[in-house]
Amino acid sequence: MTNTLPHITLERGKAPSHSIIWLHGLGADGEDFVSIAEEMNLPVAVRYIFPHAPKQAVTINGGFVMRAWYDIASPDIAAQQDAAGIRASQVEIEKLIEQETLRGVARENIILAGFSQGGAIALHTGLRHPGRLGGIIALSTYLPLADTLSQEVSLSAKNTPIFFAHGRTDPVVPYSLGKLSADKLQQHGHSVEWHEYAMPHSVCMDEVRDIERWLTRIMTA
Repeated sequence: MTNTLPHITLERGKAPSHSIIWLHGLGADGEDFVSIAEEMNLPVAVRYIFPHAPKQAVTINGGFVMRAWYDIASPDIAAQQDAAGIRASQVEIEKLIEQETLRGVARENIILAGFSQGGAIALHTGLRHPGRLGGIIALSTYLPLADTLSQEVSLSAKNTPIFFAHGRTDPVVPYSLGKLSADKLQQHGHSVEWHEYAMPHSVCMDEVRDIERWLTRIMTA
């Protein structure tokens, strides 16, 4: 199999039946959400995969090299999108999905999760994946390349449940952009559960508990 991105693996329980591939935000790394995963109590054995994004120069940060899933050219993150970078990351996440299927995890038991840039890649990849995945968790993020989705969306992905959450005072990814993205998906027939919190560009414990409840529901459906 083609080499995958370097990643951290955390197994909670023996012989995991489910996998959650969790993507960090800009400038962070795979360690970012390990402690969150350790906080969650789920009803099944789960393998968490936390990949490290490749390092690249990021235009909005003065060309500084950091871990990034794609380049950001302007403070208006929905404009001048790095389509090539987004699609390159999609390819890498597809390799991780394939890795988990080869380990015996059914596609419908694989969940993509991500925060900020990572959430954008989780949405982009999950909505275009040819099979139905278990779910998509999109935190403090937005729908990238929204204009191409109607031509590229997988019919199977219409049935993939989506947990979409945002902070009402987010100064990085505007709340309005996140809400618009969730609304657009709902209008196109996707199963979106929207949550919002009194927080900035971050994660809060109420959100973690809501994610835990949502995952429990879809894992035992």
